[in-house]
Amino acid sequence: MQTAFLLGAGLGTRLRPLTEEVPKPLVPVFNKPLASFAFDHLIDAGFRRFIVNTHHCPGKWKEVFGGDGDTAEYRGCPVFFRHEPVLLETGGGLKNIEDLAGENDLLVYNGDILADLPLAPLIRHHKESGNAVTLGLRSSGGPLQVQCDPQTRRVEDIRKTLGGSSAPSYLFTGIYAVSPEIYHWLSPKEITSVIPVFLAMIRAGIAVGGVVLDEGLWMDLGGRDAYLEAHRVLGGKGMELAYPFGEPLRAVAGDVPESVRVEGVCAVGKGCKIGDGARLADSVLWDGAEVAAGSDLRSCVVRGGRKAEGALVHLDI
Repeated sequence: MQTAFLLGAGLGTRLRPLTEEVPKPLVPVFNKPLASFAFDHLIDAGFRRFIVNTHHCPGKWKEVFGGDGDTAEYRGCPVFFRHEPVLLETGGGLKNIEDLAGENDLLVYNGDILADLPLAPLIRHHKESGNAVTLGLRSSGGPLQVQCDPQTRRVEDIRKTLGGSSAPSYLFTGIYAVSPEIYHWLSPKEITSVIPVFLAMIRAGIAVGGVVLDEGLWMDLGGRDAYLEAHRVLGGKGMELAYPFGEPLRAVAGDVPESVRVEGVCAVGKGCKIGDGARLADSVLWDGAEVAAGSDLRSCVVRGGRKAEGALVHLDI
């Protein structure tokens, strides 16, 4: 298994206004696009080919990764983009890249997560079990909606939709392996989530498995609180994860005047303009952001091309 599919087409509604002009997988975390963390994670696990579906602000992917719009390269690995003029959701998006994936097993990876959980156990079990689908699960860290027998590693239900399962419930990480059989359960151009597809497969007796991956970090960066928390967590870890990055993380990529007070965990992008006497506490400034002199920002995010001024708390500019 060497190809991974990064789900990049979502609208990022929970993270607005930060995602008004950029896809959620491209929001910067310590000045590094979120999607590149996923690529680094996958490269460390042996993946060498990536597919990304796009919908909202598709041109931003080219700005970040270069290429000709349909293909790019990251650390020597080809990246293929498949645009969805109409958002097809997770199931429809998966069917839409069938030709790019080919007749091989595929790893699917949500584009809005930051993780360094071990992928090898998931990949190994998927290969050895012959499952059509194998979900990466965790015992905690979010809603526990997948009922999986820990002995057989078979998923028996999701959100207790089918009823009758007494198996423990787990968090679905948004990382899962699929065999080409999955495409037979999907229809071209159909707008559908993978969850009802998984449930239909379980009803039919098709092997849908689960592997509990409780080691390492897993965070869903769907909302602004989680986005800022990711900076605090990474800052506390010395900006390190279990896999090497394509390039080192930088908390400060631009110039910060000596008169500016920086407190807590902050990130400052390239080309930022920060006025004298300003204070930044647990805040994130994207490339090209501006902060007026004397301003006091606490738990704020300032996007590129925007100016923050005054005493601001828990605001996105």
